[in-house]
Amino acid sequence: MSNCRSGCDTQDHENYAECLLAANLSINSGDATAGRAMSTKRWDGELAAYRDARAQGIQPAGTTMKKINEARAASDKLGVAFDAGTMPDARKITKRTAKVMKETGAI
Repeated sequence: MSNCRSGCDTQDHENYAECLLAANLSINSGDATAGRAMSTKRWDGELAAYRDARAQGIQPAGTTMKKINEARAASDKLGVAFDAGTMPDARKITKRTAKVMKETGAI
């Protein structure tokens, strides 16, 4: 069994660490965290918006602003609080689908 990585040119190192050192590899976080961490202000804003929606009886499909806003828009079209657990996807609710849901007794 080789102690070297598959890309090693010599395949003669005594252990894997020696092979990595010889390859002069560098490891850094790079883009692993860049731009992916949500700011505290945004985090708090989303949680506040979610709490506000829940206080109004709305149940969004998630805690992101996109999901919260979709649920609010669906609630406006339906005339009742949207519930992601029992209703179709909020993006699919239009004035027409809301009318059909009301006529069929779904809401």
